Amino acid sequence: MEEVKIDPAAMGRLAKAVAFICGADDPATIALKAAAETGSEPDIAKARKLFLGLKPGDRRAALAMLAD
Repeated sequence: MEEVKIDPAAMGRLAKAVAFICGADDPATIALKAAAETGSEPDIAKARKLFLGLKPGDRRAALAMLAD
């Protein structure tokens, strides 16, 4: 299965959605912002791990915000 690449702009929008839902000081928000700025693989991996560690409802809400 091919791994999906997320462009930095989309990751930045996701960071804003997570910040709205979980707060600006949430570790997932901080990691997503860093990954959007740097685009480095380690930052992206950390952001992905922290995003997946959020409560399922918070993840769905953030993704729903992107869909609107």
